[in-house]
Amino acid sequence: MKAERSFLAVSSREGGGAVDCIYVTASTHDARYTRICVASIRYFYPEVSIRLLAGGRLQRGLAYELRRYWDVGVADIPAGDYGWGFVKLEPLFGPPGERFLVLDSDTVLAGPVLEAFTESRAPFLVDEEEQAEADTKRLYYDWQKVRRFDPNAQPPQFVFNSGQWFGTAGVLTRHDFEPWIEWTMPRRTSPPEHFMSGEQGLLNYILNQKAMLEGLAVERRNIMRWPPRSMQGVNLESVSRRAAPPVVIHWAGAAKTRRRRDMIGVDLLAHFERAYYQRLPGGVLRRLFVVSNNYLVRTLPGRVLAKLQLRKRLAYFRTRPLEPGV
Repeated sequence: MKAERSFLAVSSREGGGAVDCIYVTASTHDARYTRICVASIRYFYPEVSIRLLAGGRLQRGLAYELRRYWDVGVADIPAGDYGWGFVKLEPLFGPPGERFLVLDSDTVLAGPVLEAFTESRAPFLVDEEEQAEADTKRLYYDWQKVRRFDPNAQPPQFVFNSGQWFGTAGVLTRHDFEPWIEWTMPRRTSPPEHFMSGEQGLLNYILNQKAMLEGLAVERRNIMRWPPRSMQGVNLESVSRRAAPPVVIHWAGAAKTRRRRDMIGVDLLAHFERAYYQRLPGGVLRRLFVVSNNYLVRTLPGRVLAKLQLRKRLAYFRTRPLEPGV
């Protein structure tokens, strides 16, 4: 979808000013990436407030480790299973006026990206992404289906991956998301299958509708790089020299579907992982343990399942009646 404008309307609640907090999503299964993400943030911003958005259970000891060695807190939100991505909506309902950046764990900063929002007057800033109409419906939402329930639904003027976006608390309320969401644990969109990718489609829809119908200011800039598509100007050397573009590198999907050694930009992940453990006592051994444990968590279930399936098939053939003539 071709972006038409980089700045939408002028909101009656203008933004502007420093970013108060960076929220990083965290759960048991992405703890390794959470550590790497935090180390990259601290490389460029030693003192900015960082809080974990715990959308589910955290790895044992992670919160303590991050608090003691990296000055990272945990967001003050109700504990529970929020479902896929929905915890990223919670900063919207925090202290009114708080300006924040939300990051998925499988991201690292390549440069001082916060300045883009500091200079902006808009209460929201998102990545300027272009998608074909079919991909917009597949990744975000189908406005024509939504229109069956909301006659005011319009074709989206912009779409963005919600693994990195800037927002301001108090501009939107939970009421703005109704009746499209059930505030249960886990969260659910309603009706189902109209908004894709957890909270991502719904957040895109709400910001689009608010921008088009109420004049909410949503600024768009190129703040994200997806390694499979482009890493132009971003590599270990440029990031280490602080000469890379000020963007967020997001391995969206790759962290769950690829072996880490096969991921584009793996040297950057390794660089910030080493930096993370340099602050911890016994960091080399700790890192070795985490890497080994991460490998077992990601590979053992699949191997066990494959072995069980193999045994099941062998048992089937052993007990299967012989065909006539065999």
